Amino acid sequence: METRTALVAGASGLVGGLLLDGLLESPLYREVCSLGRRPLPKQHAKLTQRTVDFARLDAEALPATDDAFCCLGTTIKKAGSQEAFRAVDHDAVLAFARAARKAGARRFLLVSALGADKGSRVFYNRVKGETEEDLEAVGFESLILLRPSLLLGDRAESRPGERAAILATKVLSPLLRPFASRPIEASTVARAMLNLAKSAPGGTRVALSGELQELGK
Repeated sequence: METRTALVAGASGLVGGLLLDGLLESPLYREVCSLGRRPLPKQHAKLTQRTVDFARLDAEALPATDDAFCCLGTTIKKAGSQEAFRAVDHDAVLAFARAARKAGARRFLLVSALGADKGSRVFYNRVKGETEEDLEAVGFESLILLRPSLLLGDRAESRPGERAAILATKVLSPLLRPFASRPIEASTVARAMLNLAKSAPGGTRVALSGELQELGK
């Protein structure tokens, strides 16, 4: 079986950490390189780590790769301002994508968000939508945009607003369209991401939260 190499950005986060574990366990990938602002407390025979500044990412410093997985993301509260949020969820994502493409990546997978829309009046959704659109111009053979609903899982940091939203959604879930807006386990998103990479067709594909529920079973 032909094997691949992978780049991962955002492996210190909820979905990214689970995705990294899946990549290291998968026989499809022989080498995995994690990029981050600080090293992860993880060692594996297939894993290499690069400490990088995404604002000054040097493509020449990256290993040749087949697939790039992007799990970068923050919140406006954590970032401190809309400008700082955009610097992560748009600028850093695009910098990683461009560097990965120069390193040979043919497939790029991004954890975006349900509601991503460049025309949205909601700043968060608008930035997510603009990021998706800008990624299409990078030139990947296959661009896969995952749009999960609220994520369930154990986070390192506290997000009380998000916890309240998840609780409210759970209460209202019987009234919601099946799977469409229900919270989704981060582990399910990570498995769906891996499965999408395995059979990635050419062009752009958007995978909504309901589809991710099925793909990540």
